[in-house]
Amino acid sequence: MSSPTGPASGLPVRMPRPRQPGRHRRPEPLVAPEGAPALVLAVPGTPSSATRGLTDEVVSIARSELPGLDARIGWLDGDDEEFPTLSTVLARAAEERTARYEQAVAAGLEVKEPEGPVAVVVPLLAGPDSALLRRIRQAVMDSKVAAELTDVLGPHPLLAEALHVRLSEAGLARADRARLFTVATAADGIILASVGGDEAVQAAGITGMLLAARLAVPVMAAALDEEGSIASVAEQLRSSGSQHLALAPYLIGPEIEASLLEEAAKEAGCSTADPLGPYPAIGKLTLAKYTTALGISPQQPQGAPVR
Repeated sequence: MSSPTGPASGLPVRMPRPRQPGRHRRPEPLVAPEGAPALVLAVPGTPSSATRGLTDEVVSIARSELPGLDARIGWLDGDDEEFPTLSTVLARAAEERTARYEQAVAAGLEVKEPEGPVAVVVPLLAGPDSALLRRIRQAVMDSKVAAELTDVLGPHPLLAEALHVRLSEAGLARADRARLFTVATAADGIILASVGGDEAVQAAGITGMLLAARLAVPVMAAALDEEGSIASVAEQLRSSGSQHLALAPYLIGPEIEASLLEEAAKEAGCSTADPLGPYPAIGKLTLAKYTTALGISPQQPQGAPVR
């Protein structure tokens, strides 16, 4: 038993630390506002156990960054059983919000009627893909739910960091230029592979410039979904002096078949890194799109400095 002056057993009491005064105090942790819209991750591609693991990890990262976040996953090509479609997830979120309000009213609580969007839909895409975005927008419309659709995740310095990490994991780039060691298989030219046509290539090129600054090697973007684009960029890099090329997928993973990456690497005659996958930056950027849409983001996530 404890008393107002402390525990009877003599054990120490863990007291909360007082807030540090002044302008150098730590900011209060951000939490999801009560009644905030759900974050719905719109996932393209064919659902599978692998993509399930990837998307679960992305959502887990977002939840860890914003306690109280209602995060859900909607599949563009779902089956409404194991993999619920985007329209179904949105409709379910709307039904649950209405049910919570009606239950509160029935319990005699003074609550405000829900208003504003039911959900903020974030496409799980590193770059723009007009065909996929059109389908996501149509799914939102089909749900007949008030939802806000954000932009794709890139371009962003954090994606350049993620690409660098994936290349270094494959032995195709130095992990840190500040440390003077060599990688025998390091590439001296990078093909940044995107999907979505010319618009996607241009957007990937912005992240490519950031990656080039990190690696100090030329980086050029090419389209996986345009015949001859990868081979053409590989030829340009080789004609400018690069001999050891690497393919860096500017993709998260679900939006393309793995076989297309293998074929592209063969076409370019080079090795390839893994897609971005559930790299922590993907979860942080997903959350940043959500919080920015709601106007509750203290700041955009920052990329690691170029070393």
